[in-house]
Amino acid sequence: MKAAVLHEVGGVPRYEDFPDPVAAEDEVLIEVKAVAIENVDKLIAAGTHYASKKFIAQLPMIPAFDGIGTLPDGTLVGFGNIRPPYGALAEKSVVPRASFTPIPDGIDPAVATVLGSAITGMSITTAAGFVPGETVLVQGATGVAGRLAVKVARLLGAGRIVATGRDDKQLREVQAIGADTVINTAVSDEALAQAYSDAKGDGYDIVVDYLWGRPTAILLRSLVPQSFAFGKPTRVIQVGEAAGTELPLAAASLRTSGVEIYGAAKGLGPQIMGEVYGQIVTWARSGELTFDVEKVPLSDIETVWQRTDLQGRRLVVVP
Repeated sequence: MKAAVLHEVGGVPRYEDFPDPVAAEDEVLIEVKAVAIENVDKLIAAGTHYASKKFIAQLPMIPAFDGIGTLPDGTLVGFGNIRPPYGALAEKSVVPRASFTPIPDGIDPAVATVLGSAITGMSITTAAGFVPGETVLVQGATGVAGRLAVKVARLLGAGRIVATGRDDKQLREVQAIGADTVINTAVSDEALAQAYSDAKGDGYDIVVDYLWGRPTAILLRSLVPQSFAFGKPTRVIQVGEAAGTELPLAAASLRTSGVEIYGAAKGLGPQIMGEVYGQIVTWARSGELTFDVEKVPLSDIETVWQRTDLQGRRLVVVP
């Protein structure tokens, strides 16, 4: 079969032949239909992700650990838990029989690869107990998941949506899809703190944070009251770390600001995940929630693996 084959840690996968996977008794063959290339796939291939050892212990290997494909009977499924060295970026893959989930009818395979990214936007309800009419700040709104979070917040009935990013052109696009106010974080610390204060109105009820690092540290400092007053409660949902893995946290940022910090997985379980996924699918089918994907052939993997020009679109490889 043809596959994207990685020969060295930190290298670029090459389009070439690779032995077909053979399913064991408790496994099933998957005919791959669509695979989204995400940052985590590149980090694993580079050997810098905590899960790298599992997936790149044996070289050569095929990157990407999940995707969309069909079972031998033609059922379209989302699959994961692939047995190394077989990854998803190939014509075929192999997974345990318990490691796939049927994709609902009416969902394009390429779109199905991105449904999970919208679930992080739903964390405003699952983790933070969102109430319609509340103000939502999306930190890092120009990326794929961030844009979806803006759309989800609008669909759920947010009163105001404030969005941040580093590029004015992309921030204008985020406004066009639902943000009321945008903030460019590529400014001085003082200017950014002032922008957060100017945009908060009566206060941020919920922050969906895909950035962490410097922007969030400045945000938290800007929420500390300037007088003896009770700060308005602000529920911060930690989702991503595009701007840094750590941040300095002053004691006053928690003691007097009313800030509460949650992880994105708070409140999730099998039942809630099913309900959230069902809502995303309903919106996708109706066209209320749209997904920006760019389909590329597997044969172009060497070029597309290194692309940095996607600007909020998800790169989806189609074998």
